[in-house]
Amino acid sequence: MAPSSPTVANWALGLRLKEKREEAGLSGIAAAKYIGITGAYLSEVEKGKKNLSSDRMSAVIESYEFSEEEADELRALRDDASQRGWWNSYSAIFSDELLRFFGYEHGAESLHTYDSGLMNGLLQTEDYARAVIESGSPNVRLAEAERRIKARLTRQRRLRGEDPLRISAVMSEAVLRQQVGGAAVLKAQLEHLADLVDELQDTLEVLVVPFEATGHHAMGGSAFHIMTFPSGRLPTLLWQETVTSTNLITDSLTVREYALAHAEAAKAALSREDSLQLIRSIFRSL
Repeated sequence: MAPSSPTVANWALGLRLKEKREEAGLSGIAAAKYIGITGAYLSEVEKGKKNLSSDRMSAVIESYEFSEEEADELRALRDDASQRGWWNSYSAIFSDELLRFFGYEHGAESLHTYDSGLMNGLLQTEDYARAVIESGSPNVRLAEAERRIKARLTRQRRLRGEDPLRISAVMSEAVLRQQVGGAAVLKAQLEHLADLVDELQDTLEVLVVPFEATGHHAMGGSAFHIMTFPSGRLPTLLWQETVTSTNLITDSLTVREYALAHAEAAKAALSREDSLQLIRSIFRSL
C-alpha cells in the first residue's frame, strides 16, 4: 500500500461527494445552500482542492443520505485530508498545482513517465538537480534554490521504503547526452542512474529510445507522468509539463492518449538490459 497522502485523501473524498450528490439528483447550488457554503466552494471540495469542517461534513452526510458505513469512511478520509504533507512546508516557493502534484505522486502506486530532454526529477542527483533549477530560474535566490533541491530529493524517498513507487521511465537518448551542469555532473548522473537500475530491479524500469529509432507517438512532445493509485475508486491521473505551464489532467480520453504514447515510446526503446548498457557506454565516454 502506498503511503498516506492528504492530497490523495482529499481528492478521493471530493470524488465520493460529487458522485453521491449526482446520484441524489442534487444540483451543486442546492447542495451548497443546504450545507451552508457557496457553490464555488463546493466545486473546489469536489475537485479535492478544499476541505470541509466537521460540522459541514455531517451536514453533507445527512443531506446526501450516506449509510453509516459510508459515513465512517468519509470521516476517515476527511481526517486524513486534514493532515499536512511534507510538501506543505514549500508553499512559499511552489504553485498550488505543483504542490498538489507532489501530494499525488507521494500517494501513487505506479508512475509511467516520458522525458525527452532532462532526467526525470525522481532519478536526479543533487548536482544535476541544482544545475537544472539554476538554469531554469537564473534569478532565483540561493536559499530558494537550495529549498527546491531539497524538495526534489525528498520526493525521491518514494523510490524506496516498505512499498516503493513502481516506475516505468522512458527517455530519449538525448537525456543521457545533454551535458546539464557540464560533463562531470552528467557523468555522476549516469553512474547514479545505472546504480538505481541495478538496485531497484523490481520497481524501476528505465528504457532509452536510441537516436536510431525511426519515430514514435511521444516524439517531439513535452515530458509527462501518468499516475495510478491503490484505490480502485481513483482514476488514472496525468501530469504534463511544458516550458511555460504544468497541468494535472483527469480526462479519461486524454489520459488514454498519453498512455498509448508511453506504450509506443516503450516499444521504440531499447530493452532494459540494452538501455543499461547504453547508459554505461555513454558514462565511460565522458
